[in-house]
Amino acid sequence: MGSASREALAKVVKLLDGPVAEAAGAELLSAAEELRSNQQLSAALIDNAASVADKATLVSRVFGGFSGSARSVLIEATGERWSNAAEFAAGIEELGIRAVAATDRDLSDELIAVANVVDSSHDLELNLGSKLADPTAKTAAAKQLFGNKVSAGALTVVTHLVSNPAGGRLSPALREAARVAADQTGATLATVTAAAPLDAERLERLGRALTRIAGRQVKISTIIDPTLVGGLRVQIADEIIDGSVSARLDDLRLQLAG
Repeated sequence: MGSASREALAKVVKLLDGPVAEAAGAELLSAAEELRSNQQLSAALIDNAASVADKATLVSRVFGGFSGSARSVLIEATGERWSNAAEFAAGIEELGIRAVAATDRDLSDELIAVANVVDSSHDLELNLGSKLADPTAKTAAAKQLFGNKVSAGALTVVTHLVSNPAGGRLSPALREAARVAADQTGATLATVTAAAPLDAERLERLGRALTRIAGRQVKISTIIDPTLVGGLRVQIADEIIDGSVSARLDDLRLQLAG
């Protein structure tokens, strides 16, 4: 995301610090879907030559059935400068995830759990993450799989990501949504890649250590990668701490090659 879009998003996110209507998250995700499919609408809403009042009127006309919370976020967003229409839609999508997290503080944990299920089945990743598959069929499959296992808010985010694949695999999209949800509740998501599952005691110790490093609560998302051989790779935001055996072997190979 470009610098202009990042600044715009950071300003609008502050609206979610106050009371948020329970429906706002689903409404903003629906708006993001509409903006991706309607380029003319997106262009009109980020047109810097248009007045704020005119764009607010357009928001009210197109999204008039939304809650006041969702409309306020959309109107505020159109008053900012975005790098392009695609990033505007992506920003509204993130705001939708944050709005769900504002009313469902367990959202990040639930999204991580769904990502772990998807990771455990190549067929599931392929079927739910395919851009070629029918979105309605994928949404129905996701509801059947997870409908009775996660909250309504989590299911809203999952089905949105399933029916609107932005690119790449589904599991990373779910983990990125979990990171956004965690940040909205004042926590940081750490992705820990290990050669084998970690027991509860080790996860707890690791969580405490990472919380001290990050200076805020850390939630852990675990990915199993047998190619690491041993050790851990930890990623917090853009920082990677690689203590895996495979990384040390790669370093050794580079030294020998030099």
